[in-house]
Amino acid sequence: MKKLTLLFVFAVFICSASILGQARKELNFGIIGANYEIPVHKNITIAPGIGTNLDIDWLNIGVKGNYYFDNLLFGISDSSWDVYGGVNAGYSVYMGDNKNDNSDVAFGLQVGGRWFWNDKWGLYLEIGGGNVSGLSPGIGLTVKL
Repeated sequence: MKKLTLLFVFAVFICSASILGQARKELNFGIIGANYEIPVHKNITIAPGIGTNLDIDWLNIGVKGNYYFDNLLFGISDSSWDVYGGVNAGYSVYMGDNKNDNSDVAFGLQVGGRWFWNDKWGLYLEIGGGNVSGLSPGIGLTVKL
């Protein structure tokens, strides 16, 4: 039942993206999560989001801060590629069958990259980890809003 609840939360979050997305720059959604990227500086974004791990044992609700290295490392500001890294914070709720509740405030790091095949759509790959739910890879689509 907990996993079904988690999938329902994902569905509500992704559906609200089409309603609330007009003020956002990009929406990332994939197999185990979704987030909105909001630009706060030329190379910096914040991204409130929701995610889980591959076993669907955790519900992670939080925010990511990313720095885009495109200009700094590659000098490619108008490229179809993005390379980024950042920090995240939030709350992780254990949804598994284990009786031990390990829910806690979560902090972590992530690195990732993105490739846009046209002006609107792209593919992202990200790997991150933290103090609560461990290593969490992410793969999915990005849409520029």
